Amino acid sequence: MNFLKQKDGFLGYEANTRTKSKVVVVPFGLEKTVSYGGGTKNAPKEIIKASHQVELFDEELGKETFKYIGIKTLKSFRIKNQIKSALTQIASLIEKILSKKLFPLVLGGEHSITSGSIRPFVKRFKSLYILHFDAHADLRQQYDGEKYSHATAIRRCLDFKNVKVISFGIRNLSKEEMTFYNKNRKRIKIFWGNKKNEWKISEIRKIFKNKNVYITFDVDGFDSSLMPATGTPEPGGMFWNDVMPILKNVCSVSNVVGADINELAPIKNFNSCNFLVAKLAYKIISYVFEFKTKYSNR
Repeated sequence: MNFLKQKDGFLGYEANTRTKSKVVVVPFGLEKTVSYGGGTKNAPKEIIKASHQVELFDEELGKETFKYIGIKTLKSFRIKNQIKSALTQIASLIEKILSKKLFPLVLGGEHSITSGSIRPFVKRFKSLYILHFDAHADLRQQYDGEKYSHATAIRRCLDFKNVKVISFGIRNLSKEEMTFYNKNRKRIKIFWGNKKNEWKISEIRKIFKNKNVYITFDVDGFDSSLMPATGTPEPGGMFWNDVMPILKNVCSVSNVVGADINELAPIKNFNSCNFLVAKLAYKIISYVFEFKTKYSNR
């Protein structure tokens, strides 16, 4: 694996040889099946660029968390042309990262990447819970004739029998998806966007306690007023302070094994969304490793 110089990578901090790296950031700007607004192929480089403006001190956790984690960023590379080959490619990369006992954070790219990214975890764990933030259920069997699509991302994850999905912020889905959800409630739980005020942290903690968890965050899960830079922005979504307690509490009670952030479509000369995603990525990493030691022997 080829890595960027530390100052050019995620967060852009100066190299610190005393910190053993625990995280690998994988830029994977896949854009093959977008169906409305495009631009996800440009997201990884814009997120990394914006991350250089993120303050390294976390006022909530009271420290510069990167110093305790160590973060390497892969150099950009050619993504396979065919969607199935691209998913195999990302699965292979994640496998290499895990073989070195490192934590992978994938910066997409469209949401279809998730069904590739989770493959090594599905092999490793008898049960894998996916913490899914999104405006859309992504439970279609196919979309525009394509089985592997951003609109089928979670359905493809559920092709693996040992996967369960807990979704937050869903507020737009098809009749087909609703039917599939109703038939598979033992494997899918949805915290609906229009019932956000009824979400209970105690219930969330109970669901995820002592589970192996993979986080996938489609940025259109955020309200469209906060995140217009995405292919399918949706009103009625989550805000920063809705998301943080969920991430923190899940990380505190479970074994989070990997993550991806997807569907950012950067808007030229409009950097707030790129910065938001960069800070989200840093916050996910920070929460994961704030609580990681209690699961180090699992």
